[in-house]
Amino acid sequence: MPYPETSTGYMVHDQKNWTKFTKQEFKLKPFGDNDIDIAIDACGVCGSDVHTIDGGWGDAPMPLCVGHEVIGRAVKVGPSVKTVSVGDRVGVGAQIGADLTCGNCKAHQENYCPSAVDTYGGAYPDGTISQGGYSSHIRAHEYFTFKIPDGLDSELAAPMLCAGITTYSPLKRLGIGPGKKVAVVGIGGLGHFGILFAKALGAEVYALSHSPSKRNDALQLGAKEFVSTREKGWNEPYKFQFDVILNCADATDKFNMGDYFSTIKVNGVFHNCGFPDRPLPQLSAQDFAPNGCYIGANHIGNREEMLEMLEVAAKQKLKPWVETIDISEEGCAQAVQRVYNNDVRYRFTLVGYDKVFGQRA
Repeated sequence: MPYPETSTGYMVHDQKNWTKFTKQEFKLKPFGDNDIDIAIDACGVCGSDVHTIDGGWGDAPMPLCVGHEVIGRAVKVGPSVKTVSVGDRVGVGAQIGADLTCGNCKAHQENYCPSAVDTYGGAYPDGTISQGGYSSHIRAHEYFTFKIPDGLDSELAAPMLCAGITTYSPLKRLGIGPGKKVAVVGIGGLGHFGILFAKALGAEVYALSHSPSKRNDALQLGAKEFVSTREKGWNEPYKFQFDVILNCADATDKFNMGDYFSTIKVNGVFHNCGFPDRPLPQLSAQDFAPNGCYIGANHIGNREEMLEMLEVAAKQKLKPWVETIDISEEGCAQAVQRVYNNDVRYRFTLVGYDKVFGQRA
């Protein structure tokens, strides 16, 4: 049975054959009073999609339709919905549900709710498995559905809904603004957003990378300096310089952490935005003693941060570097394979949904 009982999407059936996508229908959860149905027009391709379907983060429920950087049009709204109307352009990020009653949710920390539901691969109370945005429609709770400002193109806004918020939230929570120095490690899908948003918030931004070929990109994005971490002693000129290191790299297991820690100001923070397949290097308590630094991580961001980030991006006319690919079995396969190979500058957005799913209402 087609929509509204089901959505049609491109699904992976086997983590050992993770680049093979098959177009098929899947069940939507029961429609609730606070739910919104979205006809999808664009979806970013996130590194999380690859880590999930290739088994890097462990087993996932199969078959699975990934994609959690979703932009589309609201085609149905529940009777209790107050923030979205039919026809609005809206987005959904990496979280699609929470209990909204626990202490974390009441403190606007719903992204840390113990009952959070991921946009794909999560289990709803009725047993339905959430499915993502490589599909015709998605059904989302109002709280996790965000109106997209008119000043943002859909293909540019889509990657902000995971990669963007994953860098914006810690920058805000760590007090980044004028007078602060931020070092962004790893100039890729996450890192290029780290530079864009740290600069937009008024910080002085430094790009740290083991790839000297990314120097010009980093400077164009807004970094004041590019530092090649391949060079021996790279950290010496920058000791005690950075308020925050925003680590967006996928190779932290190979880092000499002492070199990075040495560049942080007293009581500064080494903050991890990405979740690589491999564990962090072994650390001892003494590694933190020379400057009293801290290490941490985050899980996306909350609703207020998401809405603020979108407004900042629209008002400052931020332009993330995005390449578009028409959605199809071949297009999905190409996108995830190229993300896996780091063959993208610096994000993909799947588009052309009407071509394969038709005009949807």
